Amino acid sequence: MTEKVIIAGFGGQGVILAGKLLAYGGMVEGKYVSNIPSYGVEMRGGTANCAVVISDREVASPLVPHPTSLIVLNQPSLDKFETAVVENGNIFVNESLIDRKVTREDVNVFYIPANKLAEQAGSGRASNMIMIGAFISGMDIVSKESIKNSLSEVISKRNIKYNEINLRALDMGFEYVKNH
Repeated sequence: MTEKVIIAGFGGQGVILAGKLLAYGGMVEGKYVSNIPSYGVEMRGGTANCAVVISDREVASPLVPHPTSLIVLNQPSLDKFETAVVENGNIFVNESLIDRKVTREDVNVFYIPANKLAEQAGSGRASNMIMIGAFISGMDIVSKESIKNSLSEVISKRNIKYNEINLRALDMGFEYVKNH
């Protein structure tokens, strides 16, 4: 099993944290992982994406030119990365911020109203946690427990106060995909 994931959105959406959380969760389970963040020049509002590889064998390259899964939080990210996903790959779309449907018919698509669910969880800023919950539900690569237990290890000290909301958002994203 080797899952090559790109998580993409704009700065401020927690894309880098989501990638770090996914990689850490895989590491806790004894899997081989890599995580490469990529930032635009702006801190907020610019582009942000990361490549995460989770495997049951050593990771030969941390680069992900053709992901097996794509998690997109905004429209420009879908426009940029949709064609890179491998045939029979998976695309997780934040339909709260993306108006169009995926145009490819050779991939599995999950539409998640991430911002709407995040608001229900307690903060619109938790859409990244909704999407990670949705991804782990749809892919069964890393357990929900490993992700939840990893959260306090990867989140900054100043944001630890939001863990209750983040945990609720992870559960909501997980259940959304499980039930749809």
